[in-house]
Parts: sequence; structure tokens; C-alpha cells
Amino acid sequence: MDENQITVMLPLMPSLEEFNVYLQDIWQRKWVTNNGYYHNQLEQALAKYLKVPYVSLFTNGTLPLITALQALRITGEVITTPYSFVATSHSLWWNGIKPVFVDIDPVTCNLNPAKIESAITPETTAIMPVHVYGMPCDSEGIQAIADKYGLKVIYDAAHAFGVEVEGKSILEAGDMSILSFHATKVYNTIEGGAIVMHDEKTKKQIDYLKNFGFAGETEVVAPGINGKMDEIRAAYGLLNLKQVDAAISDRQRIADAYKKALCNVEGISFMEDVAGVRHNYSYFPIFVDAEKYGMTRDELYFRLKEHHILGRRYFYPLISTFSTYHNLESSRKENLPVATRMAEQVICLPMHCELGQKDIERVLEFIRK
Repeated sequence: MDENQITVMLPLMPSLEEFNVYLQDIWQRKWVTNNGYYHNQLEQALAKYLKVPYVSLFTNGTLPLITALQALRITGEVITTPYSFVATSHSLWWNGIKPVFVDIDPVTCNLNPAKIESAITPETTAIMPVHVYGMPCDSEGIQAIADKYGLKVIYDAAHAFGVEVEGKSILEAGDMSILSFHATKVYNTIEGGAIVMHDEKTKKQIDYLKNFGFAGETEVVAPGINGKMDEIRAAYGLLNLKQVDAAISDRQRIADAYKKALCNVEGISFMEDVAGVRHNYSYFPIFVDAEKYGMTRDELYFRLKEHHILGRRYFYPLISTFSTYHNLESSRKENLPVATRMAEQVICLPMHCELGQKDIERVLEFIRK
């Protein structure tokens, strides 16, 4: 990697010395997958840390989305957001479900509850919101609509590790929540993910589905897949869990520095912390108003890139513009004015716990100029 380059993300990694101790133990046990010691330890540790009753680990963050839809027997149409990573809607497509995109809230970038009800049809069976950038959705508003129409709610909480509202985990909202433990996330197991569910029966069902549907040595109870996390990544995850709070504190320090420096830069806006929310500072998006700033988002993005500062345009382009989805009625640009504007203005600035003060100043120098 270019030593002069500032990347948008760097993975949180455990001490190699500590990890080697765990690896030696795995080598002695000779049990490297299929609900081994470290897998079970991590599920329990995550449930405790996240303040949720049940966690089922997966080998990545996309398979749990697909599996949750299977477990809840979702069919027909699902209302979701165009402003997310493509895994959100791809999980619907892989299940033969039609995504119906609705516009987002301009403050949170999350699914706008005020737009959901008009998109419901007799084919609608669920809502799949995303806690974008770890910013909590209006879960109460979404649940009220779901209850009114008898819909399931599955949260894509890929960005929302450890986020709480008034001391309560946002992962308790809806029927299930899905986490990603990809290397780019606040907490990672290199690749990995999980489903958070609310009862033991559902936990058992999910565990069957992620292991080919096996309920015993010779009994298969459902057409499952192979989504299991191995022991090596589970051990890696256990060690990262010990240092994730310190990493979040570092991210908050960086976010505070960005906010302080950019609050008076005309044409640059950003998200403010919300009272009562424990944020995880997974991303730091800024939004560029070209008319006020004097430069378009892309001009600033490529200027930063020329100086070896790698931001990311999360989430541009909108999912609804990709070839798989652009012919859907709900993908029409006029139906998604807020999402379109935010996607055309956003740059996520470098945000990781190894970012030093000199790096932060270098990023800010080119934006303030």
C-alpha cells in the first residue's frame, strides 16, 4: 500500500500474538467449522455485547439477508430503499422477490416512513429498511405501518453494530436484524455476518437453514444452504470484540474533528449526532452542494483522489439505476428525488481508528480550500 495514501477504511485487527494463541488452540482441537468452540463462544459474547437474546453467525453478511427472507417465507413484493449497498436488494432478487423502492429521509438517509404506505400493494409482504451509516431508522413509524398491513420487517443493520437508542439496541426492532462483519465495518471477522432474532424457536430454525437444513445426522428439515462461520474467523472476532469500544471512541474523536473543521464551510453539510443515540461512527459522509461550494461532488472526490486521499461515494449510484432494477416502476428517478440528490452529493471521508491527526488535517486541508 502507498504509505502516502489515506484510505477510506482500514480493518480493525487483533494482536497477532493473541491471535496465534487462539490458532494454536484450534490446531490442537482440530475442529475448524460446524459450531465449534470459538463459534459458540462468539455467538454468546455478541448477544451479551449487543444486548439481544439470540445471534446466529454466518460466513458473510449477504447470506443472512437471503436466509432471513427464507425463514419468514417472504414472497411477492418488499418495500426497501434504493440508497444502500446492492446486497440489500440482491437478497430479494435471489429469493424471487420484487423490490419496491421508496424515497429516503433527507436528514437520516433512511427509508422515509411517510413514503411507505402509498407503495403498499396486495403483493407486499414485508419492509426491508437499512440503518444507513448506522443512523437509526424511525423504527416506531415503520412498525406502525407494518402492523397496520400485517407486514414483516427485516432490518439490514450492516452499519449498525452496537448502536443503541436510549440504552436499547436498535437490533431489537422488527422481526429480524442482519449484521455484516466485513473487514470494512466497525467490527469485523474479516468476512462474516449474523442474524439477530427474538426467540429460541427462530434461532433453531435459522441454525438449520444455514447448515443445509440438517436437524440431526440423518434428518433434513428444510432446503438450507451452507452459511456457517468457521473457527478461525470466530476466534478473530472474539479478539476484536475486546477492542471494538476503543475503536469506536477513536472514530468519535475523528468525527468530532471533522465536524469542528467543516461546520462553517459553505456548501458542505454532514450528519449530526442524535440525542439519546449511542452512535458507532461507522462512516463520516459529507454532502456537497455544488452551487454553494463552488465545486461538484465529483470534482472534489477526484481532487482528493489525486492527492492520495480515498473517499468513497457511498451510496452512488443508486441501486435503482443498476441494470437489474432500472426497469422497475419504482426505480423511476422522479419517484426518488431525495435519494437521487443525496447520491449525487455524498462523499464518505476516511474513517478508521488508525487515522492520525496529521491525516485528518490533510483531508480537511483540501476540503477547506
